[in-house]
Amino acid sequence: MPGPFVVPVHGDIELPKEVDCVVIGGGIVGASTALELAESGLRVALCEKGGIGQEQSSRNWGWVRISRRDPREVPLMAEALRIWTRLSERTGRDTGYARAGIVFTCANDKEYEQHASWGRHLEGYQLESRMIGARELRDLLPGSNLDVKGALYTPADGRAEPQKAAPAIAEAARERGAAILTECAVRGVETTNGAVSGVVTERGFIACKAVVLAGGAWSNLFCGALDLDLPQLKVMNTVLRTTPVEDGPEQAVWANNFAVRKRQDGGYTIASSMTNVVDIVPNSFRYARDFLPAWKMEWRSLNFHLGPRFLEEARVPTRWAMDEASPFEYCRVLDPKPSKKSSERILANARKAFPVLDKAEIAQRWAGYIDITPDAVPVISAVDAVPGFHVATGFSGHGFGIGPAAGRLMADIVTGRPPIVDPTDFRWSRFSDGSKVAPISGF
Repeated sequence: MPGPFVVPVHGDIELPKEVDCVVIGGGIVGASTALELAESGLRVALCEKGGIGQEQSSRNWGWVRISRRDPREVPLMAEALRIWTRLSERTGRDTGYARAGIVFTCANDKEYEQHASWGRHLEGYQLESRMIGARELRDLLPGSNLDVKGALYTPADGRAEPQKAAPAIAEAARERGAAILTECAVRGVETTNGAVSGVVTERGFIACKAVVLAGGAWSNLFCGALDLDLPQLKVMNTVLRTTPVEDGPEQAVWANNFAVRKRQDGGYTIASSMTNVVDIVPNSFRYARDFLPAWKMEWRSLNFHLGPRFLEEARVPTRWAMDEASPFEYCRVLDPKPSKKSSERILANARKAFPVLDKAEIAQRWAGYIDITPDAVPVISAVDAVPGFHVATGFSGHGFGIGPAAGRLMADIVTGRPPIVDPTDFRWSRFSDGSKVAPISGF
């Protein structure tokens, strides 16, 4: 089923012979990395096997939030909020960003205490976030029927349009000199004396000294072909958008059985983390031990499914010659089928909480894959085993909002300049250096 319409970005015809850095992946992280590098004066080529922003970056909820982030992501997300405020001006294009606030409701005293304790992680950031009771919540969301204890309300949070953001950033990168190459899969990385010396694309060779892999759910497969082991799996989420409706909530709202976000077109994007589907695939067994702590913590929101996807992924080659088509050319866009049953249930829950949504109809459903790591924290790092190779992936469902700052941090690492935040928590080596790798409870 087709995903949401994404603002088209037409790829460059000419393949550059040599650049300073090749960025693999045209989602929001890859596009942001390309923009930052180009603004730093580097020669950049952004290679995307399909179209810009066609997968995770256009299929997410459109939340730009620092609230309820893993504490390890908070410093980087604080920078992202700063970047988002002027991103439309910087790119010269509409990203749909609005600082409208986000509400995380609390069903009971335990959740209220958990949300309240999270607030300490914002100390020193001068970002407004506070707990509100049921009465203040009703005043904030007039017409709502939320039966909850209260909520964490963060006015500093916002929203943006996923179908516009990555294309806007990619076009801005091109205006700064980056080559934007769509329908141009990278088959592999060439090395000289162990270090990056170029990439082989389906359209030819590009010489370079640095590569950034921002391949989202494809990153594990690409790394494996380089004999690099990246523990990464995928989770599928179903999303719907409605027709426009007046007098709905301005703030994005999360509850235990639905989440809503107002769209620029007047409709709402509605989804739920409780409908996440985990397809059982060969990598599920390979990384079972790595992900066990996460499964124990998140089992209530996960629906494990054994179906055709197991054999489909089992048949995908893990090695291929540089002169033959790669798996990235056989599947240009991951486009899973959304769950009609789940979307109707989520909409019913949202309508119960916000009766104004009774006037709205489902305009479209889609689904998307989320790339996840065992600790639900991304990798934004150089890979020491292959000098010049860098990875920015594993954003675990929080990548859209943090994407512009992740691109800045990745560019800092590539160029060797002082990083915008301490990148230690995002290092590649944490999966092999004996560190405890697990999500932090409550987030």
